[in-house]
Amino acid sequence: MQKFDSIICVGQTTWEGDFQKAVVQLMRELSVRHRVLYVDYQHTAKDLLMGALGRQKGVPVKAMFGLANALTTKDGKDGSAVHVWQPPTMLPINFLPAGIHDRLLTVNAGRLARGLRRVMQQLGFEKPLIINGMHPVLGMALLGKLNEAGTIYYCFDEITISPWMREHGGRYEPNYMRRVDAVITTSEALREAKAQVQPRTFCVKNGVDFPLFSQTRLLAQQHPPTRPTVGYLGTADDRLDIDIVAHCVRTMPDVTFQFIGEIKEPAITARLGQYPNVVFTPPQQPALLPPLLAQLTATMIPFVCNAHTKTIYPLKINEYLAGGLPVVSTPFSNLSDFEGVVPMVATPEAFAAALRHALTDNDPARVQVRIDMARANSWAHRAEEFEVVFGQL
Repeated sequence: MQKFDSIICVGQTTWEGDFQKAVVQLMRELSVRHRVLYVDYQHTAKDLLMGALGRQKGVPVKAMFGLANALTTKDGKDGSAVHVWQPPTMLPINFLPAGIHDRLLTVNAGRLARGLRRVMQQLGFEKPLIINGMHPVLGMALLGKLNEAGTIYYCFDEITISPWMREHGGRYEPNYMRRVDAVITTSEALREAKAQVQPRTFCVKNGVDFPLFSQTRLLAQQHPPTRPTVGYLGTADDRLDIDIVAHCVRTMPDVTFQFIGEIKEPAITARLGQYPNVVFTPPQQPALLPPLLAQLTATMIPFVCNAHTKTIYPLKINEYLAGGLPVVSTPFSNLSDFEGVVPMVATPEAFAAALRHALTDNDPARVQVRIDMARANSWAHRAEEFEVVFGQL
């Protein structure tokens, strides 16, 4: 494995939040064997204004005004630490047409690079490996500006489908992939697609915070669910097959269907909220999820089957399994790793039948198979797979 002095991760995801984030989990694991600096979300002047007025949550107003230290230390894994840096305020440019966007991008990238070089000097990061988390626009603008020893593009979604990134990200991604040393995707479908542009493309699938989610099983044994409940964890948006879920809810009135997370598709609450056996629970901090999952009897991933979902390897599948919970899914993606453990069914009738069976699928041996599968897919193991790619740069 090639030895890098340090790792700097630049992306478009905040370190903190109400859900598990692949890039954050990965950096925590890599910090056990590497010095890691995480560049937090690049908030714009608009974000700062809205945060100062109390109209937008999660904006680090004090740090952006210079009233708090922009460089902090967060817990990694096994006693390690991750340096997290809040960048200076950026110009809001994503909504602009290509010509203006590209000119102002140099301003944003220049501010970011200058501030980042100061932080690198403070921390003694000399020739870092840059891991770009799904932000090819900024990645392209930063190439060669950080004395980097190598650059990896970490691609965990199809950028041309993302509403926020598809216009400029779609323009920048192909050229950026040609310029980086390697691309790492989170699904085989993504790997196949990106390998057409960058032959040095590898697949490292999403993992699970196994120590956290394995607590679900113990909590369920201590306080078993009081009634049959099917759960869905995570953001509910246009990926959800509402027809399948509505059929299950309607034909299984004795079962509670609980959605834990943000509802981004209004049709979900409009169609499902009318049923008394549907419960919506707002997003929760990761540490609060095991007690909620412990009150579930079975879980589901009822995604539609289309070009977008084909590229997804869902975080939630291993989070469910780590707690020993039965999972029923649609065949939206290549999830052959879970064959024999997670039934993949496509029609509303078949999905309801599979859920009905899952509600009683609590044989101890079956439970242990699920837990063992999730343990093998832990973020600790995924970090090791990532490091194998390091050795090939």
